[in-house]
Formats: sequence, structure tokens, C-alpha cells
Amino acid sequence: MMKIKTCTLILAAFSTSLFSQIGINTPTPTASLDINGNTKIRTVPQVPSISGYQLLAINQSTNEVSKMDPSIINTLVNTNATAYAAKKTSGISLLSLGLFPAGFRAVNFVTTERTVGNIALFSNTDYTYTVPSAGIYAIGYTFRYGTGLQASVLANSPGIGILKTTGTTVTLLDTRVFSGINLLLLSLTISESNINSVYPLQAGDKITFGLTGSSLLDLGLLGSSASSFYIYKISN
Repeated sequence: MMKIKTCTLILAAFSTSLFSQIGINTPTPTASLDINGNTKIRTVPQVPSISGYQLLAINQSTNEVSKMDPSIINTLVNTNATAYAAKKTSGISLLSLGLFPAGFRAVNFVTTERTVGNIALFSNTDYTYTVPSAGIYAIGYTFRYGTGLQASVLANSPGIGILKTTGTTVTLLDTRVFSGINLLLLSLTISESNINSVYPLQAGDKITFGLTGSSLLDLGLLGSSASSFYIYKISN
């Protein structure tokens, strides 16, 4: 009788080791430890930082617990979903639409020139950034026409501009003209300018970056021109 009991215990231990799945409140465990119920941990040590530690996270589909690097959360928290930036160093052309103010033409930025941000924020059709939420936005815009220095004072006071379209209302949000210099025997234009400021914007506003007073510019110089911009929300 004693031998039978001993054999039974050995078989039970072997069976547990073989299947190696334990279920609490479930007859069909699907993991090494499957708990169908609440969990309480009464005592845990405090740590001064997250360095060297992993976080535990629950998969909402399978309820399986996995470890996760804390830096993932830091990245998500610090990401500004409104941020977008692009840089164009070749292939610049200018788009003119009837709704634009006289002399304003948009630079043909496209999403492939994006350096930061979600491509859904920008349209390749009308070259506009769509404001995702209302607030105060920081905007920077730079344009270098040709080499940045022209051996004459450019006619029509050309410069750079930022356009805001709200519904059917178009507003020139900001502008800077290229600087002309008349010397005794020489006239020059510094054909590079930039805008860096903050502006209140509404959700759905469309922001366009372009040139003002551009109707008399030599389009042949656009091939050696360069431009870039950035925009992001800084406050509600």
C-alpha cells in the first residue's frame, strides 16, 4: 500500500512538471501561470529612479502580461503631435491661386521633404499644413532666393510670407521683404529672409508658406533656391 502511494505522488509531480501550466480560478490555463481574478501585492520596495527597471503592461486583447522599456512611455509623453517640419533644397516652383493675395505664390513643399511630423498634417495638393487643434503655435520659415545675394535691387519689393486660410477667409499672417542696399556704384539685394514668431490658430486653419511680391522674380533662379519651415503648438 505504501509503494502505491509513493508511486502516485511521483506520477503527480511528474505530471505537473510535464504540463508546467498552473491555473487559478480557471480549469484551462493558457500560460505558465494563468490567474482568473484580482491580484494584490501588499509590500513592494521603493526605487529612486526607473533606470535598470522594466515596467509590466497588460495586452488588452489577450490579457497577457509583458515587460516594457520605460523609455517608450517617455517618448510618447514628449512627442508633440502637432509638430511638422520640412526642408526643400531643389525643385522649387511657385503655385498661384485665385484666393491668394496679389503677388503671393506658394512654395511647393511635399511630404517626402518632411523632416519631422505626421504626413497627415500636410497636403501635397495645395501645399498646406492643417492645424490639428486650437492654440498658440510657434512657426519658423526661411527662404533663400538664388544664392541669397542679387546684384540689383529687386523690383516689386519681394519677400517671404505665411498665409492663413480659415474657411474661405485668407489672411497674410506674417511677411518679411528681402533687403535692398543702394551703394554709390553698386545695388544689392540680400535675397534671404526668415520669420520666427508665435501665432494664435484655430483647428482646421490651413497654413501656406510662400513668396510675396513675386510676380517679377526670375523663375530661373528658383533652381538654386532653398527653403524650410517648422510649426508646432506651444500652448492652448
